[in-house]
Amino acid sequence: MMRVLQIAFNSAELCVYIANALALESDVCLMLPRDQAEPCIKWLSPAVDFQPFDKPRLRQPWHQITLARTLLKRIDQFNPDVVHLQKGHLYFGLVLPYLRRKYPLVISIHDPRQHIGDKSSRRTPQPLMDFAYRQAHRVIAHNEQMKEMIVKELGIPQINIDVMPLIALGDPDAVQEVESEEKLVLFFGRIWAYKGLAHLIEAEPLITARVPGAKIVIAGQGDDLSPYRRMMVNPANFIVYNDWISNEQRADLFSRASVIVLPYIEATQSGVIPVAYTHAKPVVATSVGGLPTQVEEGHTGFLVPPGDVEALADRVVQLLQDKALSRQLGLNGKHKLDTEWSGPVLARQMVAVYHKAIDTVQTQAVKRQGVAPLAREK
Repeated sequence: MMRVLQIAFNSAELCVYIANALALESDVCLMLPRDQAEPCIKWLSPAVDFQPFDKPRLRQPWHQITLARTLLKRIDQFNPDVVHLQKGHLYFGLVLPYLRRKYPLVISIHDPRQHIGDKSSRRTPQPLMDFAYRQAHRVIAHNEQMKEMIVKELGIPQINIDVMPLIALGDPDAVQEVESEEKLVLFFGRIWAYKGLAHLIEAEPLITARVPGAKIVIAGQGDDLSPYRRMMVNPANFIVYNDWISNEQRADLFSRASVIVLPYIEATQSGVIPVAYTHAKPVVATSVGGLPTQVEEGHTGFLVPPGDVEALADRVVQLLQDKALSRQLGLNGKHKLDTEWSGPVLARQMVAVYHKAIDTVQTQAVKRQGVAPLAREK
C-alpha cells in the first residue's frame, strides 16, 4: 500500500477525517500537535499511526528548530511515499526545501492570503507562507476561485494545482434527528472582521419584526465583542457564547439551530458549511470567494450579496417561516456531504493527487539523469 504521511500544526479535526479515509486503502502516519488533537482523537481510526508532538510557541525559536529536527527524523523513520502538509507553519516551512528533495510533497492551501482581522495567521509573515507553498510538487485548493488566486498571487502553474472540496466535518456520532428550535439562527466560528457579524446584527430587527421570538446565537472567540454588543438594537434577542466551543457544545448548537448564517464579506472556503450539512441544516451565506461552490442556491441554502442586510434578513425569515423548505434544504446538504465530500470519495481523489506528485518527482529525477522517462504500462 502507498505510505502516506500527513502532518499539520492546526486543523486537527480535518486531518483526523482525512487520515481515517486514507487508511482504508493506504498506510497512514498522522502527526499533529498533542493539545489540538485531544478533542477529536476519539474519532481517529486505530489503523492510523498517530504520532503527536508538543508544539512550542512561535516566540521560542530554538524549541521550534528542535521540533523541526525531531519531526524530520520521524518522517525518515516512517519513510513515506508522499508527505502531505496541511496549510503551513512559520518554522517548519523553512525546512520544506530539504523535505521536498527526499519525498514528493503535497500542500493543501486553505487561505492563499490572510483574511481581514485574522490576527493569528498574521503571526506568520505572508512571504514566508508563500515560500513554503512554492516548495510543493502538488498543491490542493478547495475550489476554482482559490486555484485562480494561487496562480495569480503565488505564481504556481495551474497544471500543478488540484481542486478538491473540504472533507465532511462535524461529530460523526452526533444525533441527526434532533428537533430544531423553530426560531434559532446560528453564527458559528471565529469572530473576525471578514466574517461580517456586524451585518447579521444589523439584520436582527428585520428578522424579529417578522418572526417574533427569533433568537440569534453567536458562538465563538475572536475580536472584542464590545463594539458588536453596542450595535445590538435588541440585546435580549441575542444569545452569546464568547468562548472556545467544545465538540459536544458545537454538536448541540448545530442540532438545535434552524438555519446557519455566514454573512462573510470575504472568504476562500468555510469549514462551518460541512458541519451544517452534517447536521442537515440549511445555510444562508454571502456570494463571496468559494462559498457559492459550497452552498447550492435554492438547493442546500441561499446566497445573498455581501453587506446586503435586507437580502440576508429576507432569506433567514423565509427559512424560519417555511419549515418544510428548511428541512428539505438541510437534507439536500446532507446528501451533498455524503455523496461529494465523504471520506471515501475524497480519499480516492487525494490518492490520485499523491500519484501525480510521485510521478513529478520521478520524471524530474529521470530528466536530471538525461534519460527519457519510460512509458507507463497500461
